[in-house]
Amino acid sequence: MPHRSPGSPQRDGAGFLSGRAIRYYRPRGSEDVRRLIDEGFQAFNAGRLSEACRLFSERMLDPSHDTTIGLTMAGALTPAGLGGCVIELMERGLVDFVISTGANLYHDLHFALNFTLRRGSPFLDDVELYDAGVIRIYDVLFPASVLLETDAYVRDFLVRGGFDGPTSSAEFHYRLGRDLLDRRPGCEEHSLVASAAAAGVPIYTSSPGDSSIGMNLAYHELLGGSRFMIDPNRDVNEVSAIILAGEKNGAVILGGGSPKNFYLQGQPTLWEVYGIPKGGNDYFIQFTTDQVVWGGLSGATPAEAVSWGKVNPGSLPDTVVAYCDTTIALPLFTEYAVGTAHGRRERKELVHRREALLSALESRARGALRQGDG
Repeated sequence: MPHRSPGSPQRDGAGFLSGRAIRYYRPRGSEDVRRLIDEGFQAFNAGRLSEACRLFSERMLDPSHDTTIGLTMAGALTPAGLGGCVIELMERGLVDFVISTGANLYHDLHFALNFTLRRGSPFLDDVELYDAGVIRIYDVLFPASVLLETDAYVRDFLVRGGFDGPTSSAEFHYRLGRDLLDRRPGCEEHSLVASAAAAGVPIYTSSPGDSSIGMNLAYHELLGGSRFMIDPNRDVNEVSAIILAGEKNGAVILGGGSPKNFYLQGQPTLWEVYGIPKGGNDYFIQFTTDQVVWGGLSGATPAEAVSWGKVNPGSLPDTVVAYCDTTIALPLFTEYAVGTAHGRRERKELVHRREALLSALESRARGALRQGDG
């Protein structure tokens, strides 16, 4: 039997794509959910989720604390329809910057381009799916043509965007979001990339080559002769500059993975490399199913992070790890947050302040170097 790619199926879906469409869920602040979390979630990981909701809503979002909040995303969250929760948090000013896997941003583009992902089953025959031209992400199904058409959009954007030379992933994602807003009016309602551009929220990716966006960037260089590339040095410095500028710093970590450490390493970058003792994060919330004993917690517990200078030693009471599925925890967490007294903050719009923040970091770092030499 000759080789055949998923993009050239024998049949068009073969009945696999009959499930309900997956839509971005947008929390609205349900009082019933808040009552459930406050009164029903009392112990074990339900209790930890309740603690996380209160820590975020009562302390991290308190305007008197002026906390700069970074949200990190790992795992297949956008294909599962959770991009709407992130949009709600960004639009309300409840998160100030995002660090995500490239895959989450790529699959977000399907929603921006009005393609449909559908509910399915994790127990289907994958050989049959392959023959039918259907892609599976656990129990999320969609035609292989969605990948090809999304790829085409990214490559066309790279050409019309006139990119040349190194740039930060935040600049790339901002310009991609603006392009979506211009070409797909209203898509910010169901695309976190577009919504972030509209809200001035910078989006970074810690592993730009590890996604279909990165694959298309590689194509653009090899066959298009482009000199454009994502500059990881710029990303490290921009994230560190954002952290340095924060009166207080807090993390909301969805899953773990590379985005988690990419955020947390900002504090060691400041003290260990640049000689600027920021003191560590003041707040730390993580939703994960990993356990530290297996070595898979992607940067360890808040207590261990203290030894690295990633978490302020005096802030351990303001750290919560809830060991639960993010696809369950995030909608509940967001419902709780948007319905509280601090459910909306003035947006920092950090994407437009990156150059000034970088200059401030450079000035502080050169000052620390001169002081060290003296």
